[in-house]
Amino acid sequence: MSVGQSRCGVLSPDVIAWAQEADALGNLWIGGSTRGARSGSTFEVCDPATVDVIRTVADGSVEDATDAVDAAAQALAAWSTAPPRMRSEVLRRAYDLMIAEADRLAALISWENGKSLADSHSEVAYAAEFFRWFSEEAVRSDGDFAIAPGGGTRSLVTSRAVGVAALVTPWNFPAAMVTRKVAPALAAGCTVVLKPAAETPISALAVAELLARAGAPSGVVNVVTAVNAPAVVGTFLGDSRVRKLSFTGSTRVGRLLLEQAARRVLNCSMELGGNAPLIVGPEADLAQAVEGAMVAKFRNGGQACTAANRLYVHQSLAPDFLRAFGERVAGLRVGPSRHEGPDVGPLISRDAVRTVTDLVAGALEVGAHVAYQTDVDPSLAGFFFPPTVLADVPMDAEILEQEIFGPVAPVVTWSDEDELLASVNRGEYGLASYVYSRDLQWAMRIAERLDTGMVGINRGLVSDPAAPFGGVKQSGLGREGARDGLREFQESQFRSIAWA
Repeated sequence: MSVGQSRCGVLSPDVIAWAQEADALGNLWIGGSTRGARSGSTFEVCDPATVDVIRTVADGSVEDATDAVDAAAQALAAWSTAPPRMRSEVLRRAYDLMIAEADRLAALISWENGKSLADSHSEVAYAAEFFRWFSEEAVRSDGDFAIAPGGGTRSLVTSRAVGVAALVTPWNFPAAMVTRKVAPALAAGCTVVLKPAAETPISALAVAELLARAGAPSGVVNVVTAVNAPAVVGTFLGDSRVRKLSFTGSTRVGRLLLEQAARRVLNCSMELGGNAPLIVGPEADLAQAVEGAMVAKFRNGGQACTAANRLYVHQSLAPDFLRAFGERVAGLRVGPSRHEGPDVGPLISRDAVRTVTDLVAGALEVGAHVAYQTDVDPSLAGFFFPPTVLADVPMDAEILEQEIFGPVAPVVTWSDEDELLASVNRGEYGLASYVYSRDLQWAMRIAERLDTGMVGINRGLVSDPAAPFGGVKQSGLGREGARDGLREFQESQFRSIAWA
């Protein structure tokens, strides 16, 4: 993946009409059909590049959330006992449909979320791959049969669906975060109630509609769009028929949801905040490190939990890296990403711009300076922030402790390995990290000392549907993707069999 433009998926009149007029993209999806909120309430979804309204979407309530759980609970018995091959084929057809419609889905994501078309196309491919991967895993549910140590019994262990699963997804990957949860849940035999982010609900509804066309039975996938997330999600968590919560979002919100889930001892998977370091060692390939930093930092405008939040460059390479990296950043094109051309689009909201602005101001106050920065057209009406490289950032600067979630790259120069690792491992987050060095043994040794769930070595991307995605410390609980992702939606049942 690289930061750049794509010539496919431009926001055409057909895509505009589909996004603005299709009932399935503006209403709740409950029990296999679309409908408005019981109250008739709606909310506006805006283009972050222009602040124009894309369309109004049904604003679901507590009653709508209960309806969704009703539908999921009613569909559970048939879906959980369906032949694994049937579930597999639904997911495989969903993959085929998503790939066939990649252009218009990418255009929709860029319009609703603001990311570049290149990033949106990469997201669609990534999102679709979860359908393909878990279509293959659906038929491989494992178990065990063994002779008990005492010899008098036989032990049988099987896996079964947890039950109705509540899924809560963020706005920064509005399609991929849906498929990363829905695909393993369906493969395991769970039915789902989904609450997508209010900033980007249309992409999630497009995925639900696609699953219906792929053959998912009524009630298996239900979507409640809403502004009042605590009310809707709280209804899910308070319903005894819901047995699983899978959440992606901030650590702050994750803590609150865990408190609620604890009341019912609910099975939880949490993918929370990140503060990924990117370490450039003394033996690093400079061109490779710069290219990796561009991807790790500026994919989705830095609005990713795995984004390289802080760059630690060895003093022997720091001047050359800063110059090469800074020139690349200064050359990025910024603008509305639903059209061809821009490399970096807007941030998701005005509050996001304010947060990033404050973090940069705080870094400047403690001695950092702006080394490179992209020009942004002042006439742009949306939530734009110029891609920025900060140099001379002190190791104790607040910007290194916070998740920036924006196109700002603080560069720290290091020389002492122990001091580096103490700084890198400080704090509550431990999701992802990146290490660059031609000395693979050194890179592996550093990776072993990093308190993160994932490490990219000589590459700026760690996400892969075939690999376990997740963090340590307060970056989350559990894993998504790979076989681990399926197990998150299963429970083991042990049967002890008397044996004469």
